[in-house]
Amino acid sequence: MQSTKRLSNAARVAMRVALAAGFLSAVSDRFGLWGPFGRPGVSWGGFARFLDYTATLLPFLPTTLVAVAGWAATVTEITLGVALLVGVRVRLAALASGVLLLTFAIAMTAALGPEAPLSYSVWSAAAGAFLLAHDQSAASRALPSREKPSVEAASSGISSDPESTRHSQGNGRGESGATVASPRSTTPSAG
Repeated sequence: MQSTKRLSNAARVAMRVALAAGFLSAVSDRFGLWGPFGRPGVSWGGFARFLDYTATLLPFLPTTLVAVAGWAATVTEITLGVALLVGVRVRLAALASGVLLLTFAIAMTAALGPEAPLSYSVWSAAAGAFLLAHDQSAASRALPSREKPSVEAASSGISSDPESTRHSQGNGRGESGATVASPRSTTPSAG
């Protein structure tokens, strides 16, 4: 149980870091931080080339709106990248990342065909972002309640938190009985 929980937590962190790195790396390339255009691994090397690419993906937009779309995407990617990296409002950041990446994937497919978004794993990243948003929602619901139990429940030893109470668990010595663990612990208390 604990190893599954650790693996799940590690997967969430890995997905956050991967999405953040993807966004922040792309933004770095737009500002030439990975080097000039033509250098291996550099897609744009400068913002002007990125705006040309934006115009390719959005051919129906006038030039002034292409610049707005390019800057909006850049600011959004910086914001989402930092939020995911730092762990601020992760569910919202993951959901917004999924929407942004899905928008990129659709625009890339419409303008360039299906190969480009598949080769750059844009569909996979979008799916991962949506999965992270869903998983964060499930993880939030699984957290122990921080509300204090009512006086009656506290005096009876019954908790409203289903994960804080273990019923009739044997202790390995032939004894059994209800044991109450603290809200932060998931192992039965010795006794």
